[in-house]
Amino acid sequence: MPDVIFNGPEGRLEGRYHHSDNPNAPLALILHPHPQYGGAMNNKVVYNLFTTFKKRGFSVLRFNFRGVGRSQGDYDHGVGELSDAAAALDWMQTHNPNAPAVWIGGFSFGAWISMQLLMRRPEVAGFISVAPPANMYDFSFLAPCPSSGIIIHGDQDVLVPRKDIKKLVEKLKAQKGITIHYDEIPDADHFFENSLDKLMASVDDYLDMRLNGTDEDDAD
Repeated sequence: MPDVIFNGPEGRLEGRYHHSDNPNAPLALILHPHPQYGGAMNNKVVYNLFTTFKKRGFSVLRFNFRGVGRSQGDYDHGVGELSDAAAALDWMQTHNPNAPAVWIGGFSFGAWISMQLLMRRPEVAGFISVAPPANMYDFSFLAPCPSSGIIIHGDQDVLVPRKDIKKLVEKLKAQKGITIHYDEIPDADHFFENSLDKLMASVDDYLDMRLNGTDEDDAD
């Protein structure tokens, strides 16, 4: 997969991009964990989400937020990182003008950013939110959440307590017009250190359902 450099709001952003052979392929954007705690686009969860969408024929991008790796700029407490994500999606859409749908995936901090992005981009058809830090950041902006998706959490996550995730899930499930799925991975910590296969099996099961049109909210 080629390295790419594209323009962000505060300078160049570094990414890894797979371009599908299908000119009408859907798009997927994957966002990494917190930049100040080692989060980067080569994180194992991010890489595996990227690979899953690639195998399904998507054109897919993962990239480093500002100040990470070769991406220019400085950490901006989520505000600038949201602008980075929007610039990344703009870049993908410029190169894929016929894409019928966009999916977004995020892990931890990246899940928080991804949920904000989908509020601003009506073309987002679905989301994969892995370990969203519902106890650390305000998710009240999801009112209403415009897209169906799945939230996945490890039942041994000590950084994001189960009660906070469940509160977020129940709030979203009560909204009309979307379907929110929730999966809890047994014996998994926040980083899915020894549970990556279980996490990705959950993602694949959800994508099988959505992309094969067996859910009431078909992706495309």
